[in-house]
Amino acid sequence: MGLGVTCSSGRCPCPWQRLDSKFINNAIFNAVIIELSLEIKSSFSRAILPLCPKLLLTSNFFLSLLRQHETVIPNELPLIQEVTTTLREWSIIWRQLYVQDNREMFRSVRHMIYDLIEWRSQILSGTLPQDELKELKKKVTAKIDYGNRILDLDLVVRDEDGNILDPEQTSTISLFRAHEIASKQVEERLQEEKVRYTADCGFSFAATPSFALFVNLKNVVCKIGEDAEVLMSLYDPLESKFISENYLVRWSSCGLPKDIDRLHNLRAVFTDLGSKDLKREKISFVCQIVRVGRMELRDNNTRKLTSGLRRPFGVAVMDVTDIINGKVDDEDKQHFIPFQPVAGENDFLQTVINKVIAAKEVNHKGQGLWVTLKLLPGDIHQIRKEFPHLVDRSTAVARKMGFPEIIMPGDVRNDIYVTLVQGDFDKGSKTTAKNVEVTVSVYDEDGKRLESVIFPGAGDEAISEYKSVIYYQVKQPRWFETVKVAIPIEDVNRSHLRFTFRHRSSQDSKDKSEKIFALAFVKLMRYDGTTLRDGEHDLIVYKAEAKKLEDASTYLSLPSTKIELEEKGHSATGKSMQNLGSCTISKDSFQISTLVCSTKLTQNVDLLGLLKWRSNTNLLQQNLKQLMKVDGGEVVKFLQDTLDALFNIMMENSESETFDTLVFDALVFIIGLIADRKFQHFNPVLETYIKKHFSATLAYTKLTKVLKTYVDNAEKCGITDQLFKAMKALEYIFKFIVRSRILFNQLYENKGEADFRESLLQLFKSINEMMSSISDQTVIVKVRSLQFSILWPFPNIFSSFQDFLMETFIMFKNLIGKNVYPFDWVIMNMMQNKVFLRAINQYADMLNKKFLDQTNFELQLWNNYFHLAVAFLTQESLQLENFSSAKRAKILNKYGDMRRQIGFEIRDMWYNLGQHKIKFIPEMVGPILEMTLIPETELRKATIPIFFDMMQCEFHSTRSFQMFENEIITKLDHEVEGGRGDEQYKVLFDKILLEHCRKHKYLAKSGENFVKLVVRLMERLLDYRTIMHDENKENRMSCTVNVLNFYKEIEREEMYIRYLYKLCDLHKECDNYTEAAYTLLLHAKLLKWSEEACAAHLTQRDGYQAATQGQLKDQLYQEIIHYFDKGKMWEEAIALGKELAEQYENEMFDYEQLSELLRKQAQFYENIVKVIRPKPDYFAVGYYGQGFPTFIRNKVFIYRGKEYERREDFEARLLTQFPNAEKMKTTSPPGDDIKNSSGQYIQCFTVKPKLDLPSKFHRPVSEQIVSFYRVNEVQRFEYSRPVRKGEKNPDNEFANMWIERTIYVTAYKLPGILRWFEVEISPLENAIETMQLTNDKINNMVQQHLNDPNLPINPLSMLLNGIVDPAVMGGFTNYEKAFFTDKYMHEHPEDHDKIEKLKDLIAWQIPFLAEGIRIHGEKVTEALRPFHERMEACFRQLKDKVEKQYGVRAVVSYLLTLCFLDMWDSLKFQAVVYFSIIIPISGHQTIKY
Repeated sequence: MGLGVTCSSGRCPCPWQRLDSKFINNAIFNAVIIELSLEIKSSFSRAILPLCPKLLLTSNFFLSLLRQHETVIPNELPLIQEVTTTLREWSIIWRQLYVQDNREMFRSVRHMIYDLIEWRSQILSGTLPQDELKELKKKVTAKIDYGNRILDLDLVVRDEDGNILDPEQTSTISLFRAHEIASKQVEERLQEEKVRYTADCGFSFAATPSFALFVNLKNVVCKIGEDAEVLMSLYDPLESKFISENYLVRWSSCGLPKDIDRLHNLRAVFTDLGSKDLKREKISFVCQIVRVGRMELRDNNTRKLTSGLRRPFGVAVMDVTDIINGKVDDEDKQHFIPFQPVAGENDFLQTVINKVIAAKEVNHKGQGLWVTLKLLPGDIHQIRKEFPHLVDRSTAVARKMGFPEIIMPGDVRNDIYVTLVQGDFDKGSKTTAKNVEVTVSVYDEDGKRLESVIFPGAGDEAISEYKSVIYYQVKQPRWFETVKVAIPIEDVNRSHLRFTFRHRSSQDSKDKSEKIFALAFVKLMRYDGTTLRDGEHDLIVYKAEAKKLEDASTYLSLPSTKIELEEKGHSATGKSMQNLGSCTISKDSFQISTLVCSTKLTQNVDLLGLLKWRSNTNLLQQNLKQLMKVDGGEVVKFLQDTLDALFNIMMENSESETFDTLVFDALVFIIGLIADRKFQHFNPVLETYIKKHFSATLAYTKLTKVLKTYVDNAEKCGITDQLFKAMKALEYIFKFIVRSRILFNQLYENKGEADFRESLLQLFKSINEMMSSISDQTVIVKVRSLQFSILWPFPNIFSSFQDFLMETFIMFKNLIGKNVYPFDWVIMNMMQNKVFLRAINQYADMLNKKFLDQTNFELQLWNNYFHLAVAFLTQESLQLENFSSAKRAKILNKYGDMRRQIGFEIRDMWYNLGQHKIKFIPEMVGPILEMTLIPETELRKATIPIFFDMMQCEFHSTRSFQMFENEIITKLDHEVEGGRGDEQYKVLFDKILLEHCRKHKYLAKSGENFVKLVVRLMERLLDYRTIMHDENKENRMSCTVNVLNFYKEIEREEMYIRYLYKLCDLHKECDNYTEAAYTLLLHAKLLKWSEEACAAHLTQRDGYQAATQGQLKDQLYQEIIHYFDKGKMWEEAIALGKELAEQYENEMFDYEQLSELLRKQAQFYENIVKVIRPKPDYFAVGYYGQGFPTFIRNKVFIYRGKEYERREDFEARLLTQFPNAEKMKTTSPPGDDIKNSSGQYIQCFTVKPKLDLPSKFHRPVSEQIVSFYRVNEVQRFEYSRPVRKGEKNPDNEFANMWIERTIYVTAYKLPGILRWFEVEISPLENAIETMQLTNDKINNMVQQHLNDPNLPINPLSMLLNGIVDPAVMGGFTNYEKAFFTDKYMHEHPEDHDKIEKLKDLIAWQIPFLAEGIRIHGEKVTEALRPFHERMEACFRQLKDKVEKQYGVRAVVSYLLTLCFLDMWDSLKFQAVVYFSIIIPISGHQTIKY
């Protein structure tokens, strides 16, 4: 198939036919389109055009797709223009889907594009008859609307002919109605297309109110040997309960279904599953096999055996959680479910089910079930309509045991599920326990059995009595067998369940003589008229003569449950039998459980009283009041009946107003209930009821009257709350009023129209009068009225214009915030915004004219204006950068960028405030920041200067701008984390504010510092946001520490703590309990052991309940100790515990806590000496190259490995995080070429931690104790690598083998708040390292020239001159200024040794230079002799200066011959060791020996 371009001849060699293969072989979508378009174009030159004339249209069309800015030819049909525009937009999305590898949606869009191109060519052909053309246009518009919906594009509204409506030529009401119609049509279209596109589009079942599991039983492979019942159901293994009815298949002994007609049609659908079932952690598909035949299979006795006994045989269980959740969807795949037989024939089936679920595998020996499974969306009606190939009228329907999440009006159900739970039966006169069989039946009060009302499972006929499984010689059988009892509603109040118990014998002769030995029963209707309660019932087991037990009058007057027995004053726990009439209460026990699923029978007495109100009208007022106390879940189950009852009460008392208010209140209660989030999925039910089932023709008069009465009495005590609820329900109250009036008009042809209009007019007048009230009691009601736009054009609505503006601003802001229209109603949303913008601008003029001068200025009014304007500007529907280019162009062309318009207005309004500006600082900083962060360059340039104005205002008032600074830092953090802000904003903020600050006399320096501070913060926050959703949690941790350290530096304690907890949460997610403890410890260190009140920012977590800092510190220490324990850092836990114990003992006197803490400490000490702890390895990692993020680029870190983690595994983990990085093969520091390259290079090697034993260990201690400090509380790490100097000595490889040892010092001790820290080098240490490198460089070059006299002299010339040049003076002049001053020595006394080392290095540079200049003088040419002489002169000056200040050094080569004759008797070993200068460097210390 091509892209929909075909020709009747079928001979068109259309290159589009190769599209699919080209997509497979070529990942560059645009290249394919261009190539194919050119191929089409060139095909015309080969005279293909006459064969396929329609191809020209398609080729031109696709070529136009490539020219996105081409203007559509205006003389085309409007629909053709729309198709072209739509295909352009869809093609962009199509390409994105291809790049994202979203194959399902890609195929779906491809099919739609094929269809549209085919239909477009048919319309353009001009050959279609009018009726076919009209029908085709409908198909095209339906396809466009459907495609737009599934691609989350905008809804298109059309007229009756399918043409797009022009909003400028259409009234607002008509436009709104058109949106409603279009949206409804698209929804219907979605339902129709669901079957066709379910597989392609991957619909989410989470959005479907109900769904079902389709099961097709292919085969039962099981050696049973007798007839059997195969019972399949859904089961929740965590709750150990069945959640659906059984699907029952009767299986014959020959291995086929008993009903041979169903041999290849064993299908069932488990319906009514909902979102709660999706949330179940586990769902199993369970099959129970019950053998029907002899008592024991192995019984081969020649005497006649009892047959027809139901005996346990085994179970098969499959986890279907992934299928239910939609993760697995393959209806053709046959699943094998292994069979587990019962261990013995007295093994309970429920027990076997739980054993199989717990077991990892089943030894099935090839026995089991073969099934196919598929999840289907919708209820049974939708499923039969949309999946007729799977589900038809012959498919068994097994319902969920419980109500579906939505019960539509007209859905009548009356099912009672009865589960036989367990029993305890005395063996009586028998030597062994009885083989108890329970028979369940339903009888009326006259003792007549109700026939065919018991359903053992879906797919099977109804029966009159059900017989339980028999467990052989079991005293306490546990059945857990469920049947459904379906009784006509009119018979329920007269019916009861009867359970008879009989011992069954394996011998037929004995079995026939066994009579019923006991009976239990329970009535389906309680004494108060409500249905039997859900849950377990402990039934009384009665004994009597068998004939008497068959007579219902014998037992019906007796209590049926032990609870009833106690209520009548009898003991239910006595061991002896009690006689009640002709029956005796047995010591036996029997439990059942019931679940009533009925839309007609309620278990709530208050709701029942209302539903049956006619039976006792004296209690009607009470019943109406009690309705408001009924559980919402019970009300919505009986929604239609409840609403019918309310309106029937109203209509049958039409001449009286007695019940009108109560009925109105009840109606408001129900509407409010459905508005609740818990029941909001019942909204369609209420809408359906109003449209299809509501029939109260006079309700409008009473509803209008009661509502008016409430409004008129709004200020009276007790009325306000009810009126407020009514205002919340106003939408549906008016729907009932309107529908009632429509029904009345249909009957009486507009009779009383004038009265109806007058009543509405009076109601609106009452609302306006209420709005003009100045009473405090009506404020809430007025706001609610405004939210529902009940603002009618009558005079004197508000007591003042100021009140009007105040309320209007609140109403507008609420309407903007709650998205009145769906997101895809773009035209309605933009029209609303256009109206809002015009209104806000007009109100701004009024603010400037009437409320700006000193006497009339109203702070709250202006505040409301600014918040409204910013809310308008930042609303989602105006953020053009989030839209496609086509949609953005349409909006800009028609409406412009409203954000810029309102933003400029806000700026002008701010500057108009004059002396009032200070009143809005710091409250307005956040909203203004929100506005400036909008990614519109001109808007940013216009509004960022407002910040400088705020700084000026506060500075003139307080001589600082501290409030502004604090607020902008806090708000900026939240805004950037929320997704706002970018690099461009940072640059503009820096540039604009610096320009303003530098021009200001007093803010030049402080302002510049502030701007640099905020820019630094933004850099960190943008890094943090970029990495926040990274799968690599270590990167997220690094960024988090980066930000929290910044907040610590600028002393923003609140924000510092906030990020501490973000870091702690990350550690807990990774099970880094030690690091989580150290992180929390930073918070604890901010607190004192005092009664000082705990500031709000200190308790940012809900889990901490503390009034004082001491209490909070106590709670934190407890948590930290817990984490140290989990991380096996018991030494740290003990240290904290000691501090805490001191508080408990001497400050709090909480000896109970102290004793518990000391017990923990004792355990910690024991763990230290007894528990073997793994020793983690440490790794040095260098990230080199510009390709890394700034926070790790060209830096070295020491990492603490995980337990038992090898270097190879650690490296693999690193390279997984950076898949593009190249692993360096050397361990020496890289050069500038690598550091400055655009790539990523990772260097990794193992380092050895240097033991730093605490001073308290002044004598030898156990290695078990010391071993902790070998890998913990370490900050110095060493790495040694062999280095060969000179040529290899064949006689002694050690003669020129050197060891280079590098010492790394981390910024903090490990472990700490991270599992890694950066290697830290102080400025002084850096100077020492630099001097050492320079000296090494001179020395190495001198050695090279000594070894090879033929080396060129130029590199040596440049090196020596660069050092001795007077401008450089050895390169150490800046070191002298920085470190050799009295001030530095006074501030850093700990650096004395390092300064002496630096001086020593400077002194040693002179002899190295002298040797270099000597060699240079020997090799220099005559032409360069003047250059050499100048260099010698400069060197003499340098030498004099250095030797005078730092002393004289001389190069001496020590040759030491050490004989180790005593080390090996047979070997004389001679080693030559060259001693070079040993210079310890804190960051990188290199020791050569």
